[in-house]
Amino acid sequence: MKPGSGNSERGTGRRLPIIFVATAAAVFGLTPLARAQTVAVTGGKVFPVSGPPIENGTVLVRDGKIVAVGANVAVPNGATRIDATGKWVTPGLINALTSLGVAEINAVPATVDRTARGDSGVAASFPVWEGINPASTLFAPARNEGVTSVGVIPTGGLIAGQAAVIDLVPGALTDMIDKAPIAMVAQFGDARDGGSNARGEQFARFKELLDDARTYSRRRAEFERAQTRPFAARRADLEALIPVIEGRLPLLINVDQASDIDAVLRLARESNVKVIVAGGAESWKVADKLAAANVPVIVGAMINIPQAFSTLGSRQETPALLQRAGVKTVLIGNGSGEEGFNVRNLKYDAGVAVAYGLKWDDALRAITLTPAEVFGVANRVGSLQPGRDANIVVWSGDPFEFATRVEHVLIRGREVVQPSRQDELMQRYKTYPPAYRKP
Repeated sequence: MKPGSGNSERGTGRRLPIIFVATAAAVFGLTPLARAQTVAVTGGKVFPVSGPPIENGTVLVRDGKIVAVGANVAVPNGATRIDATGKWVTPGLINALTSLGVAEINAVPATVDRTARGDSGVAASFPVWEGINPASTLFAPARNEGVTSVGVIPTGGLIAGQAAVIDLVPGALTDMIDKAPIAMVAQFGDARDGGSNARGEQFARFKELLDDARTYSRRRAEFERAQTRPFAARRADLEALIPVIEGRLPLLINVDQASDIDAVLRLARESNVKVIVAGGAESWKVADKLAAANVPVIVGAMINIPQAFSTLGSRQETPALLQRAGVKTVLIGNGSGEEGFNVRNLKYDAGVAVAYGLKWDDALRAITLTPAEVFGVANRVGSLQPGRDANIVVWSGDPFEFATRVEHVLIRGREVVQPSRQDELMQRYKTYPPAYRKP
């Protein structure tokens, strides 16, 4: 299925002409490993995430899929080997909330495609992934720091639209999509941004929209004959909300203040919808309620400076406090939602979370398998186990240590080596004519 045609997921790949593959390798920086059928990452300390670490482990990949993981995996003759002796091997990192591919330069509106005009703050039918720029210069720095998959999230209004998960593999949009949609994105707390003047009014609008979507789904034929009362949203937006009210698509709500999070939990109970809390600056205050309701929280670790009244209760210990309370916790990169070049910093956020009490294993899970589970793509990414896509990172050491380097990145079994814009600028000015340098 094509992206945008309902619950689309990545389709079956096609065999490409040899000339095209060679050209793609030259243009996108794919190494010869990209064309190898079988790859073995050998000798490293392997962190499958879905199971305990494996010393001197091997990850065997065939045709882009992991086929074996263990300490005694036989490597077939002719396999391309990546020697990871003394290195650490993890799944590719997943940054769950980004505008990667739909925002290049925030100050240049023509390069920003993450916010729809909508109707009175409602843009539920907006598929943000349709505006992704596959040639974005911001993909390379994220990949080069171990981020292999991201959530692409719309912003603005009361209901911003539908989000997707993509792999940062070079190619066309149809090659990149893992799953779309993964969630309906909304916000609660900033009433004016949502087209209301007060939180109470915004809460009432939420309930009205969900109730109208439920009524519309039962009375489509009457609606088409103009035999229903007016609804609070356009037909396309009501259609898009049907998977939400039927429990097939979660409602991802950006919300920070503890009292607002409590209101979101009440909305979920009263409207019988699945919700995911994003932002969650004060989520630690209601961690017990979130755990009891089985509501995941997507939160950053470097939120020590409040940006608004609703984030006055921000704490760097929030991820650790949520995890201890039993809340399914996803870590995101600081500032990566608005600034695409910060997507690469996800490993540092995880390191900060560990420094403020989150267990190391929980931090790794919070940027790999947990976001994959929350977004419904754990059968493909987020862990190193047979049958999963071969999104693999080889690190020089502990990925949460500041001096650790990424040594190899594989996405769907292909090693991607592509200089970032920063790398190109560094090389350019390292060799700039001496006459133009400052003394």
